[in-house]
Amino acid sequence: MTTHSQWETFSEAIRFFTRLPGPMAPSGNADALAGAMRYFSTVGLIVGVIAAFAFGITLFFWPKTLAVLTAMIVAVLVTGAMHEDGWSDMADGFGGACEREKTLDVMRDSRVGNFGAIALVLLLAARFFTLIEIDLVIVALVAGHAVSRLCATGVFHLLDYARPDGKAAPFTDKLGKSDLVFATVMTLPPVLLLLLFSPLQSILALLFAAGATFWLYRLFKRRIGGYTGDCLGAVQQLAEVAFYGGLLCRFS
Repeated sequence: MTTHSQWETFSEAIRFFTRLPGPMAPSGNADALAGAMRYFSTVGLIVGVIAAFAFGITLFFWPKTLAVLTAMIVAVLVTGAMHEDGWSDMADGFGGACEREKTLDVMRDSRVGNFGAIALVLLLAARFFTLIEIDLVIVALVAGHAVSRLCATGVFHLLDYARPDGKAAPFTDKLGKSDLVFATVMTLPPVLLLLLFSPLQSILALLFAAGATFWLYRLFKRRIGGYTGDCLGAVQQLAEVAFYGGLLCRFS
């Protein structure tokens, strides 16, 4: 893929995964959209930086609790809550049905059920309460958004798409090794910074995120034999919260 087409792909990734305008005008290039998962963790880096900036600015005149809430709201606005929606739909589908086809049908339903509503409230509460306890919130936000999207990229690479069509259908091409290496490298700057200040907790954060990802990976493989767009959103959401939880581990 040429440099120009990579720039097109990056632009398409920003437009698809966020509400931000891409750096290039829409190209209409199907190949550019198909390769957008290569830049999922890069988009997470951008979303994390924006959320961290919102936190840093509001911390000048609000207490930490309101600054964290502002960062969460900004992140939701930037992404259009697409990953939160995926988490809620996944909880409805896997919590309210056992059969594969029924699970897929429930996830496609735009209505929010009991499982989805409860799961979303608990997840947002967990994110809020973990972030207000973290000292290096600015770096943690950037790292959490990037690492969690790398986790979703890994599930995307390992599993097959579970539907014949759907919102994630344009991305069903497998990523190559160079794509995975690139996605991993893009998560390194904030992670290395966290490792510098808090090595043990940073390692635990990565392990927690990986553990949450592996659990969902096994669940998706067993129940529907693959992933959907909602499943990838669910991985991003749970891995992000798990990452923050790992940063809070303390040993006396």
